[in-house]
Amino acid sequence: MRWRRNRARATDAVPVAADPRRDERRRYTGRIGAYAGAVRRRLHESQLGPAPALLALVVTWVVFQSLNDNFLSPRNLSVLSVDIVGTGIIAVGIVFVLLIGEIDLSVGSLAGLAGAVFAALHVNLGMPEWLAVIIAVLCGAAAGAIHGFSFARIGVPAFVVTLAGLLAWNGLMLYLLGPESTIHFSEDGLVAMLTSRYFSAAVATYGLAALGTAAYLLVSYHDRRRRSAAGMPYRPVGEIWARTALLAVVAFTAVHVLGRFEGLPLALLIFLAVIVVSDLFLRRTPYGRQVLALGGGVEAARRAGVDVARVRILVFTASGALAAVGGLFVASRLTSASQVPGSGMLLISAIAAAVIGGTSLFGGRGSTWSALLGVLIIQSIASGMALLGVEPPIQFMITGGVLFTAVVFDSLARRAAEARWRT
Repeated sequence: MRWRRNRARATDAVPVAADPRRDERRRYTGRIGAYAGAVRRRLHESQLGPAPALLALVVTWVVFQSLNDNFLSPRNLSVLSVDIVGTGIIAVGIVFVLLIGEIDLSVGSLAGLAGAVFAALHVNLGMPEWLAVIIAVLCGAAAGAIHGFSFARIGVPAFVVTLAGLLAWNGLMLYLLGPESTIHFSEDGLVAMLTSRYFSAAVATYGLAALGTAAYLLVSYHDRRRRSAAGMPYRPVGEIWARTALLAVVAFTAVHVLGRFEGLPLALLIFLAVIVVSDLFLRRTPYGRQVLALGGGVEAARRAGVDVARVRILVFTASGALAAVGGLFVASRLTSASQVPGSGMLLISAIAAAVIGGTSLFGGRGSTWSALLGVLIIQSIASGMALLGVEPPIQFMITGGVLFTAVVFDSLARRAAEARWRT
């Protein structure tokens, strides 16, 4: 018995060699569990990000494709990819304003004014197109700066000052257009080319898809290393590769489908570039972080050292400039400057796109990618209804229902956040 006890003690004293594979499985299981916990926490806190908008887009496409086989045809998707650009770029500016918890009602009139300024300078006065385009965009930025200054420095509510801008800039647009209310310009010019130019060479289109995917992968790895060095939470390598693979599938599929019609539209590339640059500005620059901080609370941002007035002026200036750029794309689609952008529907569509895409009306939550998702949903509904021969009033009612649903989800998420703060 004594021999057996001594043997047991000796056996217990021998250290057991660690199994590297078992440790790796534990680390992997831990990462999966942490990721699943983060997903459950987001569901509990109603912070789903773009997931509801993506689900709504998929459902919209599935329903219309089942009702009409031409909905997901290369031709219809190519037309859709160009139609979303004008409204989408304006919606990006709306996202900036919504992030600080305000609203800009003047973007539709500014879009129409930009087209009228361009047409009046180029067609009526003979100014070179490139110079007329620059002046038109600067006019939009200047108008936005006036709105921002009146709001931030004088104290006029943003709703009131932009409502006044809606009326004033719409009147100036009508004055520039003259009695005919329309100024046509060349279909072969610079502005017309914005929505009529396509890239059909496979080397160029697939090369752009590969370049975009590789750039996302490199930026993600760089961000992971930077956050790891700073002791901040970072994405696992597996998640980065999964996101990159998903992006590659979407990019190459889009290039393949669009290439079966006329090619990759220049307008879509410019729109994506605007979204990427705006997103990088918001997430990786001091001014962008100040915009997000201001949306989280004015007094808290001020105590943190944020120049609230300067940020507000910058945001409204960006909104005005992007509205002007979007207006030029709308004019390019029509090959004319007219009253269409200032009619009010463009304003409603741009605000609806930003909100449906996931940007909060209460500020502090959203992304410039919301503009892409939202305008895709709105324009997909319009395109599908047109293919089915549904009258415009029905389209408006359906779009209004989708917007109401998005606002309800936004309000519920805000109430859930307030309840968590109280507890």
